[in-house]
Order: sequence, then structure tokens, then C-alpha cells
Amino acid sequence: MADSMNEYLRQDLSCDHLLECIYGLKDLDREVFGTIVSSGEHLTVDEIADAVDRERSTAYRSVQRLVQTGFVQKEQINYDDGGYYHVFTASDPDMVADEMQRLLNDWYSKIGQLIQEFRDQYSYKDDQAAIQNA
Repeated sequence: MADSMNEYLRQDLSCDHLLECIYGLKDLDREVFGTIVSSGEHLTVDEIADAVDRERSTAYRSVQRLVQTGFVQKEQINYDDGGYYHVFTASDPDMVADEMQRLLNDWYSKIGQLIQEFRDQYSYKDDQAAIQNA
């Protein structure tokens, strides 16, 4: 990832960069998400781990990050004789895009406030301008 916003904007960006920029998702997270989306079915962590050729614990951590960001939904399936397991499906892309837009709007507002604070802190005051003009 770029060191500054200026460098980041100069890069040739794709929609995958949104996942990294907004949510801090890694290559494996994007691969896991792609696997879940392309399956079109409920997948267990074991099925996901097999599909991405990673250890179960590694796949589980990635799935958890995707659940926390809202990209993936977790559902509990109960066995008839007791016990349960979890399956994972991709969230509605429109819902995810709406959340990204909301986060972007919040960020834009916050940055606008910080720019105003910068202006207030570093702008010449009337008395400073008068001293320099004297």
C-alpha cells in the first residue's frame, strides 16, 4: 500500500483496492471472499480452507475478518441430535457498497473538519499580518 494519499491516488486502482484501503483486507481475505462469492452456496470453514489451500485456522481468521467487515454472513446450523456448525455466505453486494459509501462520506466529513482545524491553527491572524506588514 502507498505511504501517502497522494501516492495512493497515483496508483492504477481496482475495486480490490477498496477492500484493502477501506477495510485493511489482505490478499488471502480477498481470495477467501472470492471463493465464497463464486461458490454461491453456504460454505464451512473446512470447505473454504480446502478451496484456498490453507490451514483451517488461517482460513478461519480470514473468514472472521470478512464477517467483522460485513462482507460475509455467518449462520449456525444445528444438528438434530445436538451440536452445531457454522456456514458462511457472501453478503448482498449492494449492502456492502452502501456501507463503503457511508464510510467514505464519514471519512470525507472528518477530513474536512481536520482541514478546517489546519486552517485555524496555521493561518495568519490579523495581528500577525499587521506585524509582518509594519
